[in-house]
Amino acid sequence: MPKDKSVEKVLEFEDPVLARELFGAQDANLAAVAAKSGVRVESRGTRVMLRGEDAQSVSFAANALIQLYDHLRAGHKLFPRDVDCALGILDRKPSAQLRDVFENEVFAVTPRKRISPRTLNQRDYLQAIRERDLIFGIGPAGTGKTYLAVAMAVSSYLRRETKRIVLTRPAVEAGEKLGFLPGDLVEKINPYLRPLYDALHDLLDYGKVQEMIEEGIIEIAPLAFMRGRTLNDAFIILDEAQNTTPEQMKMFLTRLGFGSRAVVTGDVTQIDLPGGIESGLVNAARCLADVEGISFVRFNEGDVIRHPLVGRIVQAYERHYQSKKEKS
Repeated sequence: MPKDKSVEKVLEFEDPVLARELFGAQDANLAAVAAKSGVRVESRGTRVMLRGEDAQSVSFAANALIQLYDHLRAGHKLFPRDVDCALGILDRKPSAQLRDVFENEVFAVTPRKRISPRTLNQRDYLQAIRERDLIFGIGPAGTGKTYLAVAMAVSSYLRRETKRIVLTRPAVEAGEKLGFLPGDLVEKINPYLRPLYDALHDLLDYGKVQEMIEEGIIEIAPLAFMRGRTLNDAFIILDEAQNTTPEQMKMFLTRLGFGSRAVVTGDVTQIDLPGGIESGLVNAARCLADVEGISFVRFNEGDVIRHPLVGRIVQAYERHYQSKKEKS
């Protein structure tokens, strides 16, 4: 009979309570590791047996479990999405240290509400926001570009680094003309700004958000309202920047005043501008690539933190977009 060439490895986790958390309910976390690595994973007590067809797969599974256990030993909780994110990170970069991602936390609101990066690109994004005055976050939906930027804005205000938060978006019409929508101007533009409200309400109590808006600490307005202004001591976020024209982008970037920081987010695969108009985000990425003091962080489908199907949808659209680009 041919000799079994499978590779085996045994891991022993000393703390039984943490081991149970690591394994997950009904060994769900171990099942996720097995599915990602292609390795057979079995647990007995605090011991895990790994068996695979090659040393690389077994090493991947062992590395993931050891680092996730260290994450628990550091006093952190372990959620299923953390396991999925960790496996995705280690799959793309086997030498990655998960503590560099998960422990790089942003205490955005209170000790109960901690916003931490879940991918290496998210970590780089938060680091860039801390260190630079102008940051571009470019990538598909669901990668946390807007949410993390709003969290950093709230955190910056609470630490008294800035005096106000300005959130803006271009009001690009898609199907309905603003003039035909019911209500006054504020009511007409609110649907365009709803994602920014959603992020704020997730980070702060509803009453607190309303109070800060009434006091002018938080301003949420369409991009057209930025013209002619100089924004000092502010944390400014331009969302959906792919739908700006080059002229609008230049106008926005030159609003930056003393003591201010700006984050520009967008997805170049979701440009809704009329045909023939160049996206201000695409133009800025080309014109400002070598300007000192500006950071560009690019996200991909591996950074999507939503339903697993969303990542596959984004990937499919990316392939379509790339194919169309190559044909043109």
